[in-house]
Amino acid sequence: METSDFVIGQRWVSHSDTGLGLGIVTDISGRRVTLGFPAADEERTYAIDNAPLSRIVFQIGEEIETFGGDRYTVRAVEDVGGVLMYHADDGENIHQISEVKLAGSVNFSAPHQRLFAGQFDRNGAFRLRYATVQHQDRLRASPAQGLIGARTQHLPHQIYIAQEVARRHAPRVLLADEVGLGKTIEAGLILHYQLHTGRAKRALIVVPDSLIHQWLVEMLRRFNLRFSIIDQERYDALKDDEDDIDALVNHIFGDENSENPFETDQLVLCSLDFLTRNAGAREDALAAGWDLMIVDEAHHLAWAPEAASPEYEVVESLSARTRGLLLLTATPEQVGIASHFARLRLLDPARFHDLETFREEEAHYETINQVVRRLQQDEAISDADREALRGWLGQELDQLEQESDTRQAIIDALLDRHGTGRILFRNTRAAIRGFPERQPEPVPLPCPELYDGLDVGLEGLSPEHGRAEERWLAEDPRVAWLEKTLLGLRPAKVVVICAHAETAMALEHYLQLRAGIRSAAFHEHLSLVERDRAAAYFSDSEQGAQALICSEIGSEGRNFQFAHHLVLFDLPANPDLLEQRIGRLDRIGQTDAIRIHIPYLEGTSQEVQYRWFHDGLNAFAESCAVGVAVQEALQERWQQAIDGDTGVLDELIEASARETARLKTMLQNGRDALIELNSCRRDVAEELIGRIEEEEASAQVRDYMIEAFDILGVDVEDHGEHSDVLKPGEHYHAGHVTDLPEDGLTVTWSREQALEREDLAFMSWEHPMVTGVMDSVTSSGLGKAALASLSVKALPPGTLLMEALFTVHCPAPESLQLTRYLPVSPLRLLVDVNGKELSAALPHDRLNELCSNIRRRTAQAIVPQIRPQVETMVDHAERLSEPHLEPMKEKALAGVEAVFGPEIRRLEALQKVNPAIRDEEIDYFRNQLAAAREAVSHASLALEGIRVIVTA
Repeated sequence: METSDFVIGQRWVSHSDTGLGLGIVTDISGRRVTLGFPAADEERTYAIDNAPLSRIVFQIGEEIETFGGDRYTVRAVEDVGGVLMYHADDGENIHQISEVKLAGSVNFSAPHQRLFAGQFDRNGAFRLRYATVQHQDRLRASPAQGLIGARTQHLPHQIYIAQEVARRHAPRVLLADEVGLGKTIEAGLILHYQLHTGRAKRALIVVPDSLIHQWLVEMLRRFNLRFSIIDQERYDALKDDEDDIDALVNHIFGDENSENPFETDQLVLCSLDFLTRNAGAREDALAAGWDLMIVDEAHHLAWAPEAASPEYEVVESLSARTRGLLLLTATPEQVGIASHFARLRLLDPARFHDLETFREEEAHYETINQVVRRLQQDEAISDADREALRGWLGQELDQLEQESDTRQAIIDALLDRHGTGRILFRNTRAAIRGFPERQPEPVPLPCPELYDGLDVGLEGLSPEHGRAEERWLAEDPRVAWLEKTLLGLRPAKVVVICAHAETAMALEHYLQLRAGIRSAAFHEHLSLVERDRAAAYFSDSEQGAQALICSEIGSEGRNFQFAHHLVLFDLPANPDLLEQRIGRLDRIGQTDAIRIHIPYLEGTSQEVQYRWFHDGLNAFAESCAVGVAVQEALQERWQQAIDGDTGVLDELIEASARETARLKTMLQNGRDALIELNSCRRDVAEELIGRIEEEEASAQVRDYMIEAFDILGVDVEDHGEHSDVLKPGEHYHAGHVTDLPEDGLTVTWSREQALEREDLAFMSWEHPMVTGVMDSVTSSGLGKAALASLSVKALPPGTLLMEALFTVHCPAPESLQLTRYLPVSPLRLLVDVNGKELSAALPHDRLNELCSNIRRRTAQAIVPQIRPQVETMVDHAERLSEPHLEPMKEKALAGVEAVFGPEIRRLEALQKVNPAIRDEEIDYFRNQLAAAREAVSHASLALEGIRVIVTA
């Protein structure tokens, strides 16, 4: 079917410039031939004797396309005077299509097509394709998938929550770890996993205005997730871009063609304040549709049975239209059971529909927890416990008693089927451990005459507020004490927190200009960029500020664990605000004891609040999770004491200490202990961390990328241990390598170094540059066809071998994650012209050592001569590959059944006793199982690449 003679109308491609597309012979004059290339709108003339051209002949079963865009499948090929006539099928009828009518653009997908068209690569590109498929196969089947690429420490409680929540369909949970345990990181890990595995595509993060930039930076720095901020400025710019008043009116009143800013990006970050204020933006956000929404500081969402706050209503409306929802709060219950119920109601309104019913359920948690503890302590199961277990678990108890570890199976079932275990995750400092010591250092100071009449009540907690700045700065003894203390602590970093922005601004101005102390202010009157700048100035260890003076917003969201001194210039009324303040330093990662300096004015409500916090709640020395509940229980006496009735203070302190101890015991024995048991299974987490570190311990990712960079034109310069500088080289393939700046990028391959050096990009298997290279290699023709020479004594010169690479082709939605059960496992076959299989005799790595490249001009001359033999070897390879498919499919189906079957049965049983299990969740797994079965049944082996080897 091949001809070496040129005939007008024939189709050829150029070896030297495949981008020209499919050429057509338009003129033959003497020793020259002219081709037109319609796709490139160019014409080229070549010398017939050495034209860098290959004849294009489509084979039976291949697809062709005409100039009109119609597609056909070739059923027969006929040579009519040197011009090919294709007898092709459009699905209904057979048509005769002359090659003259073929489209000018052509994409040779089959490896042998590329070889025959002269679109073959050198050995290195084939090796890269083979390595890419192998790595993708291993990584997609790994339980660590989705959790490898984050720039975070491997903390068991975070890793456990991330994998437990992230693998769910449309997870809807409350992340309620105590302050300092890393809820932002947990949310980021869950989001990264869901995006990486295709379970989510579009995500919305809603946070307080003050935390916008912190979330933006954290998502990029830790997870390589680029979010777009949508705010009032974005909407104002949109209005400015409207060409006329009609377009503006159409946008405001909902013209269907108007732009929705929330639909322009897949990952969006915005403030709750903005959504609450701007009705148009709120409607746009609702209309955009999201797979996952994250809401930070969710305890600010006020709700009561009779009314909800505007902020709560915004989140409620968005959550109703969003499949997955993560609510973050460090204080899930401490602000009251109604407030806690309101958060759960957002997650699952069908399950948590009535507050009184929820109160009744809570009464059972302590009883269940006592039984769980007895089981954990390996005590004998009493008749009473067995009767209780029978009531909770029903006939399932009989099945659980058949398990090898009966007690653990029963504990797991109780935790899974009762309470809020599937919805609420909460780890405490007591359970996690490893936190620094807190050292309160009270400083009683005389109250100046300036504050006469302002020394009691809530006003007395920050009496300088509203006073003349010059006067209180001069007369308030806390100011002079602060100046002296900072000078004495120099150069140690100090965070100073006070209630009001005006106080923070006055103190910073005073320290900077009058005392000569380098300081920065951090308050709500600064723009987000200015706040970030202040925080960065404070974190600079060499030329940065010694003190950061924060208003109350400085105690939410920001992390300053590199500082070890905290000054509470005043004390808040709310115990949770105190914990938020201390929590800015008291976090995982804090290396030293935290010294908490507490200057207070004697004989004022400041002293009352200090004594209540210290003696009644012990809130300075230890994290106090029950402070607000104690305050609510003793509200009247606390208010009397704050208002100046010193006679009730001792009684208040005694009652507070008793109530604190009682509530802590109740939390330990009841709901919190149950939740903590379900919030960190250390054995599961440790095993998963081991798998993650296994992937990182090897040098595979660096070795792979160095080989890729060599082929893709990226220069690699050694920068130091575990780090390199990447720069675009002379033959840089920009289309294959993303996120590489023109001036280069400094990277590290070590997680430890990445945690110490935030200026280095952390390269892992899940870094966008790495996944981008892998995806571009497999989706492009790079390395799909290669030609090599081999010289071994055992094979006579002129022998042809073909190394064929097959992968499983199984069209299915990415969210099915079929690669976990039906891996892309590269199947390698090495065949000769007679169909003999030689892969065991010559493994891939050994063949790489023996093969060498063939000069391109020589290779182009060889290909037409060996075409019939190559076609024969392709047929042999495809025949030899067929027996491998069915075992792969059977194994995949068994894996699918083993995962989805038990999960469906578990959820069905669970739903009978725990309405927290939604019908939607069970239906999701049923549909996944049916779709997976269908997809696996249609799987096939596809030829992914070939390397033709000519012995010399």
